[in-house]
Parts: sequence; C-alpha cells; structure tokens
Amino acid sequence: MNVLVIGNGGREHAVVQALKKSPKVEKIYAMKGNAGIGEIAELVNVDYCDIKAVGDWVDNHPEIDYTVVAPDDPLALGLVDELESRGHRAFGPRKNAAIIEASKAFSKNLMKKYNIPTAAYEIFDSFEAAEAYVKTCDIPVVLKADGLALGKGVLICTTREEALAGVKEMMLDKKFGSAGNKIVVEEFLEGPEVSCLAFTDGKTIVPMITSCDHKRAKDNDEGLNTGGMGTFSPAPFFGEKTAKEVMEKIMQPTVSAMNAEGRPFKGVLYFGLMKTKKGMKVIEYNARFGDPETQVVLPMLKTDLMEIFEAVTDERLSEVKVEWEEGACVCVVLASGGYPEAYEKGKAITIGDLDEDCVLCHAGTAIKDGKLVTSGGRVLGVCAKGKDIEEARQKAYKNAEKISFEGMYYRKDIGIKYRDVERE
Repeated sequence: MNVLVIGNGGREHAVVQALKKSPKVEKIYAMKGNAGIGEIAELVNVDYCDIKAVGDWVDNHPEIDYTVVAPDDPLALGLVDELESRGHRAFGPRKNAAIIEASKAFSKNLMKKYNIPTAAYEIFDSFEAAEAYVKTCDIPVVLKADGLALGKGVLICTTREEALAGVKEMMLDKKFGSAGNKIVVEEFLEGPEVSCLAFTDGKTIVPMITSCDHKRAKDNDEGLNTGGMGTFSPAPFFGEKTAKEVMEKIMQPTVSAMNAEGRPFKGVLYFGLMKTKKGMKVIEYNARFGDPETQVVLPMLKTDLMEIFEAVTDERLSEVKVEWEEGACVCVVLASGGYPEAYEKGKAITIGDLDEDCVLCHAGTAIKDGKLVTSGGRVLGVCAKGKDIEEARQKAYKNAEKISFEGMYYRKDIGIKYRDVERE
C-alpha cells in the first residue's frame, strides 16, 4: 500500500523509518517532510494545516491508501475528520478527541470530573483575575497556555515576581500567541517525569515502552524550555507496580472518560506523568506521538507499525500482539545556536561515517543548492541502541561528535537522570 505521512520533524522521520520496514508498505509520501525523510519518501509541498488543501491533494492522488497525521496542529484542526469525510483512511484522533491536547483547560476539567490524578489548578481567561490569584497562591507555581504552543507554552515560576511576569507574558504580551488567551495556573509538583505513549482504538489500550524527555536547553535541566533536547528509553524507575497503577488509575480511566464524553480517542495517546509522593499524576496529555520520544520508542518496536495503525483504525487492536526489543535507546538532539529563541538557518551540515547501528532522525534539515543545511531549531536527533542506557548513550554521543554545523550545540547529560530513583 502507499502511505502519506503528515509532518516534517524528527518524529515524522522516525515514523517513516518504521513504516519503511513494513512489508505492507510499498511507497511513502511525506507532507512536507525534510531532507532525511526525502531520502526514503516522496516529498509533497502542501501546507498540512490547510486541511481542505490536504483533502484535495489526497482526492487527486487515488494511489494514496492511508494517511498518518503526526503533528498536533492538523489534528486539532480536524484533518482526520476531513479525510474520513472524503472516504479516506487515516490514523489519528478526530478533532473532538484531539482537544485533549489542544485545550489544557479541557483536559484538566476532564481529569477533575473523572477523578484522574493530576495537579490542583485554576483556569483564567482574564488577566486581572489571573494576576490577582497569582499574588496570593502558593509558590512555586506552573503556568500553562491553554492552546497549542509547540511544546513551549509552560512556565515554571519559582518566585512570585516570575509568576506575575509570566502571566503578563502569556496573556498581555501574547508570547505564545492566541494559545495564551486562556491560561491554567497549576500546583507545582515534584518528582521524576516519564512519557508513557499508548496505542488505542478507543477500546483497547496498548502501552509503548516508557521514555524520559529533557525539555530544558542546557545541562542539569537549566536554561529555557524547548521542544525537547533528547530522550532515553526505558524509564529506569518504571516497574510492574507503577505500570499497573498507571493503567488502572490513569490510562484506562482517560480512554473511558473520552468515550463517556462522546469523544472516542483513536490513535496515539501520550501521557506525560510525574511520580510524586502521592503516586503517579498526569502533567499533560498529547494527542499524538511525542517528539523526541518517538525517536527512542519506535526503533525498539518489533511489531509491524503499519499493522498496528490499521488495527487502530479498524478498532481491532486487541487482535495484534505488540512486541518490543530488549535493551535501551538514547536520542541526543543537535540544535541550532540560539534555539529555542532566535537562531539562523541555512548552515551547512557535515556528517561523518556513523556507526551502522546509529539511527539519525532529521528534524530541521533541508537541501539547498544540492547541500544539506539547517532549517530549524532542532536539527538532528542522534539515536543509538544498547544493552542498557549507559551503552546506548555512549554510542549516541560518540556519533554526535561526527556531525557538525555552525552554532551547533547539544546537551551532554542525556540519559543520566533518574539513575538513583527506586524502581517500583
């Protein structure tokens, strides 16, 4: 079959690489893709947030049998609904289910209504009301833009001055655009974080292997929040007891809650969790594969990804045995100087001879005048597998040293944290 993958980042490159292994997949198209994706898929230059244009393109290309919608924006805009209304098969939640990520206020209220453990919170659509609340609430506090903000719409404020400035940045200065018209002010929780992705067809839930993201730009979790500077899998502290707790108190109740609300969720549901002294709690939901979590999860998947996608679409996920490799995987993100703030594009990228078992996921790359150049803040993800996290991280950093471009920087501590957290 011929498959169209929507998106142009490292996550999408990881998805395309996994689909390429499937005997079911003959040809892959990517909209818009990047230089790495272009090596194994035919690139399509259509704005994937223009859902009518995407629908028209698929209509005009009857050779497309299936579409995978990977990024958050087109899901929130209803691209899956648009394609299905035209008679096309697609992977991803419909618009009324993608709201679980598109609106932080919706997801927090859902958790409150259905007793899914999360941080205490208040929601504001008035700057004056938010400012008044922050003047008296407990500190530290977490501010979240209600809408989509490329994974950056969260501010952790350790002083009241920071919190007041953050409310102003979000609601008046529009740092995150219209995503900050409404904000969630949330209790600050402490503990190790874990990303738990799961396939679900609205009935059956199949968790993927766990992973841990590094959001801050600099070592030791310092610097600004980014879309993610690296990941490792699996989470060292996530054992059978914790997995059981998460399934029974968070995953199953969430899928059931969405069904009860008339918003059945079919696709990949991402649970951003924290292990607190009072148990596992939900920090956030995403309505799709995480980035860069996907880059360390999919390389460990033994089962045919296309088979899983089709089973989700057809609501027969219970019939598929999803299996994973033993060991670990680490991804180190190579970023443009200045990211996540201002950075230059068009820098020539030099890649040496990488080890055969190293997987390179392109994110912000393009071909210009026949040469590979940077085109985004997060440029490449260097991914490596090993018998354990330490072996995988050593391989990833060894290969990262073989790549260079002007202004390139990356964290040196991916895969180190949580080593001493008790496994349960």
